[in-house]
Amino acid sequence: MSQSATPRRGRKGPAIPDKINVLLVGGGGREHALAWRIAQSPHLASLYVTHHENPGLAALGQPCTAPTEAREQWRLVKWCNQHKIDLVVVGPEGPLAEGLADALATERRLVFGVNKSAAQIESNKAWAKQLMRSSSVPTGEARIFSNYEQAVQYVQSREEMPVIKASGLAAGKGVILPDTLDEAIEALGQIMKQRVFGTAGETVVIEERLSGPEVSIFALVDGRNIYVLEPCQDHKRLLERDEGPNTGGMGAYSPVSWLDDQMLARIENEILVPTVDALVREEIEYRGVLYAGLMLTAAGPKVIEFNCRFGDPECQVLMSRLQSDVLAALWATAAGRLDEIELVWDERASCIIVMAAPGYPGSYKKGLPISGLDDASRIENVQIFHAGTRRTDGEIITTGGRVLGVTALAPTLSEARERALQACDLISFEGAQLRRDIGAASGALR
Repeated sequence: MSQSATPRRGRKGPAIPDKINVLLVGGGGREHALAWRIAQSPHLASLYVTHHENPGLAALGQPCTAPTEAREQWRLVKWCNQHKIDLVVVGPEGPLAEGLADALATERRLVFGVNKSAAQIESNKAWAKQLMRSSSVPTGEARIFSNYEQAVQYVQSREEMPVIKASGLAAGKGVILPDTLDEAIEALGQIMKQRVFGTAGETVVIEERLSGPEVSIFALVDGRNIYVLEPCQDHKRLLERDEGPNTGGMGAYSPVSWLDDQMLARIENEILVPTVDALVREEIEYRGVLYAGLMLTAAGPKVIEFNCRFGDPECQVLMSRLQSDVLAALWATAAGRLDEIELVWDERASCIIVMAAPGYPGSYKKGLPISGLDDASRIENVQIFHAGTRRTDGEIITTGGRVLGVTALAPTLSEARERALQACDLISFEGAQLRRDIGAASGALR
C-alpha cells in the first residue's frame, strides 16, 4: 500500500530505462538476496558487487575493484563513472552512515539508500528518540546519557529493569536486556567504559522495557511517498524459546498471519507517516528503506528502533516472496516514483533459519569447511543465502558469525519451517548453531 507524507519540494527523477547497470554495495546474506532478485530483472544490463569473495554474490555479479571505505569514497565514485553505473544499491547501514549515498548520487546516477543525515535514524539512537518525541510517534519512555556515573544512578533509581542501548551502530548487537541491577550496571560498564561497541557506546539510551509480540515493518520511502512491504517477524535471541543473548537475527518468517489489516493501517498512520513528516520538517530527504522494529503492546504499537536499510534476515524472506521486479521498485524509490508501482507477493509463507558459527555472537571460529550445500540446494523451493562464507581452494569455508541463511517457501509457515530445517540438516560445519523453533516460539505456526 502506498501513501504520501507531506509533499516534498523536490521533483521526480528519470523514468526507469530499458537497461540498468547496477552496483550492489555489501557482502552479507541480505545483499545475496537482493542480488538474487536483481539478477532476475528484465531491466538489468550488468550487475557489479563490492564483495565478490562471497560465493553467492560471485555467482551473480561481476567484481567491483574499488574500495568502499569512507576515506576512499572518491575511488568508488571514479569507478562508477568509468563503468557507467546507473543505480547504486547500498545494503548495509555502515556505508550509509558514512555518507556513501551522498558521495555517489548524481543527476544521472541514482542511489537506493538514504543520505548521511537520514541515516541518523539508525546510526544515532538518541537522535532518533528525540525525533520520535517531536512527532508524537509512540515509543518507550527513555533517558539519554553520555556520563557513566549518571547512567548508573538512573538505573539504580528504577524499580523495573530497563533496556540499555548503545546509541551508535553496533552491528545489531548493541542492545542489552539485563535481568538484575548488577547486570544493568555491568552492561553500562561494558558499553561506556570498556567500549565493547567502540564509539557507538559514547552515548547510551536507557529505555523502558516494553512487552508484547514483536514485528518488523519495512517501507520504501522516496521522499514523498511511503510503500509498506509485507510484515515479517525476526528472532533476535540466540537460543530457542527466545533465550540467550541478542544477535543480529537467527531467523525470520513472513507473512505475519496474526497481524491484521487494521493494525497494519494503524502502524502506517501513527508511526510511518508521522516519522517521514518529521524528517521532512528537518529538511531531510529520505529515499530508501525505513525499517520499524515494533512491539505490539497493550497500549498499541510502539517503536523499539528504526533502521535505515533492509533487515537481515528479514530481507531474505521478503525477496523470496516478492514476485514483482525488485529492480523496478528500487529505481522507483531512488527516483521519487513510488506512486507508479504496485508490488505483487507470493501468498506462500517464507521461513529463514540462520546457521551460525560456534561462539557467535561472541568471538567465533573461522575457516571451518562447509559440506552439503549442493544437496540442500536441490530441495524444492529452498534458497541458501551466503552471509559469512568464502571459497578457498575450491572449498567453501566459514568467515563470519552468521554463516548461511537457509530459506524455504511453502503453503504454510509450519511446512516452510520444516523444509528449511530439512535443508539445514544436510549442511554441516563444526559447531554450527541454529534455532529449530523459528516461527514456533511466538505460537504463530499455521
